[in-house]
Amino acid sequence: MAALPTLFISHGSPMLALEDAPTTLFLRGLSSQFLKPAAIVVASAHWETEEPMVTGAEHPETIHDFQGFPKELYTLRYPAPGDSVLAERVQALLVKAGFKAGIDPRRGLDHGAWNPLLLMYPNADIPVIELSVQPQRDARWHYRIGQALAPLREENILIVGTGNLTHNLREAFRGHHTQTPDWVSVFAKWIEERVRQGDIESLLDWERLAPHAQQNHPTPEHFLPFFVALGAAGAPLQARHLHEDTAMGVLAMDAYAF
Repeated sequence: MAALPTLFISHGSPMLALEDAPTTLFLRGLSSQFLKPAAIVVASAHWETEEPMVTGAEHPETIHDFQGFPKELYTLRYPAPGDSVLAERVQALLVKAGFKAGIDPRRGLDHGAWNPLLLMYPNADIPVIELSVQPQRDARWHYRIGQALAPLREENILIVGTGNLTHNLREAFRGHHTQTPDWVSVFAKWIEERVRQGDIESLLDWERLAPHAQQNHPTPEHFLPFFVALGAAGAPLQARHLHEDTAMGVLAMDAYAF
């Protein structure tokens, strides 16, 4: 059996699960592009910790970690089972790679994880564990996390990074962008070209080399899951640019398979 790809998914607004936006439609069809995984490990931009942590709950709750949205959004649940054995395996792989990784036995799934998975696997019948990001650490750190988890791909386990290719919420909420500004599209194109060329070193140095890096990511947490997925894919890099769209004028909703 061929190893599963790793995925980077831009999850956008929590409303993604209720809309018929282009990214919603894309995610509803994404799971048909590869075999059904035995389990899913998802690195989410919405769980920030000092050291890598994984969820260990057998029945992780659906966390509604947002405010001010329609009531129907808060009624959504994603009752996928956890997998404590897989959580221990992920922790062991990370510790072996030199990380001080831990397991949180109570943490549930935040919307960065359950929102796209609700569209991809609506039956919620695949075990899911979530992995945290460390915003005080850089891309190379998260790439190493992905590298440590790469053996899971040979066990039919899907590794997903979920954040956003661009994530400037201040500009998004200003709501005055009638078309995608150049500072978003140029950044997205730079990432696409580096991925196509397999230029991992430039990607890892994105904060210095990518055009408009700070403007697109005033804080890095929504881009760090990209590097977990990238690291788990291995080298030489083989990638597919699965989807591109822009939400709220400035949020690039790109998705990649590595």
